[in-house]
Amino acid sequence: MRLWKGVARRVVKGVGSGMAVCLLATACGAAEEPEPERVTAERQCDDALSSDAARALETVLKTKRFEHDPPGGLERGANELVRDHETARGLTLNRPICRVVPATGRERVDLRFGLYVEDDLLGDVHPRGLHPYDMGVEAQSGPRKAYLFVRCVSPRLEGSEKSPARVRGTLEIDDLELPDTVPVREANLTILHSVTLAMARELGCRDDAGLTEKPVLKALPE
Repeated sequence: MRLWKGVARRVVKGVGSGMAVCLLATACGAAEEPEPERVTAERQCDDALSSDAARALETVLKTKRFEHDPPGGLERGANELVRDHETARGLTLNRPICRVVPATGRERVDLRFGLYVEDDLLGDVHPRGLHPYDMGVEAQSGPRKAYLFVRCVSPRLEGSEKSPARVRGTLEIDDLELPDTVPVREANLTILHSVTLAMARELGCRDDAGLTEKPVLKALPE
């Protein structure tokens, strides 16, 4: 009888220890769970998209679900611009800070930033498929690409108080044929405006580099 009682105590003790290990493992597992995938339009580009830009992105890519966009691109892109400002003497174009891809399909929207010089402005020259808008220093938008040029004065950009840094945002669309219509142009420029505004704030640009909180989509004569 004493033998059976000893066995019973060991069984109960073993079960208790197992439950404790199980609870500990569960707690650890919960702590190590990856954050939910950033699949909505609002969560793309380090949450840099305004509600209008998120809707524009859904319109352009014809979906409400996207592949997971790894965070950190906005900060990295700002650091690259600071580096370029210290070393570059002409046009620079860094890798995308944000690549937006539908959950299904090969289409994608890339957003990237670099520095420009005055000769890089398009001025009165309007390349085929691009249309001018009154935004920033200069803006051009079309069905496959959009540009937004701004100037930035920031403590992070040495010498910009006397000579503002010239920053160019670029939106590019791959593997997707869109019509050259006003709604498509404005959607692309709305997305680019939102991410450029976020970049200006990441850099600490005075007066948001001249950008308004919401895009003013005023087309210019061609």
